[in-house]
Amino acid sequence: MSHYGPVPRFRADRWNLQVFGATATGEKYSWTFEEVTALPTATITADLHCASGTSTLGHEFFGVPASLLLELAPPAPGVTHVMAWAEYGYSANLRLADFTADRTLLATHHNGETLTAEHGFPLRLVVPHLYGYKGPKWLRGIEYMTRDRRGFWEERGYHNIADPWTGQRHSYQEDEQPQG
Repeated sequence: MSHYGPVPRFRADRWNLQVFGATATGEKYSWTFEEVTALPTATITADLHCASGTSTLGHEFFGVPASLLLELAPPAPGVTHVMAWAEYGYSANLRLADFTADRTLLATHHNGETLTAEHGFPLRLVVPHLYGYKGPKWLRGIEYMTRDRRGFWEERGYHNIADPWTGQRHSYQEDEQPQG
């Protein structure tokens, strides 16, 4: 899996996962790594799809279902999107329905092993039904949004939705209408 920039160093005493933005209470929520790993977990088997056109099959991920965050840190009415924030300011925007999909996971393990630093340790967002750039490694926060805003790669010409089954790789495709 590719990444942009250097691999960050994990320091448990400085790491937390935050949920902020348009929360129902107006408050910011925060969990330490120890608290995140104590949350209920799930295992999924998923294929990963790169916007370059390659796919790798049969990955097993273990971690916290993303939908659980909405129970622990409820969004305000009107939230339609989230921004997933990672180390170094990297971000990926997602429709709320994509973030809460059954197989979207805050992964801590890959194929039975703790994630390596290169693969996103301590926490990686896995959104298997979208291209990989929608699932940032080194996840640090989820921002609830009442309107869409483009993330890192989306601002640089990648498709805003990123559905691999319809080939949504580039932003110029957003204006294309199906012929029929």
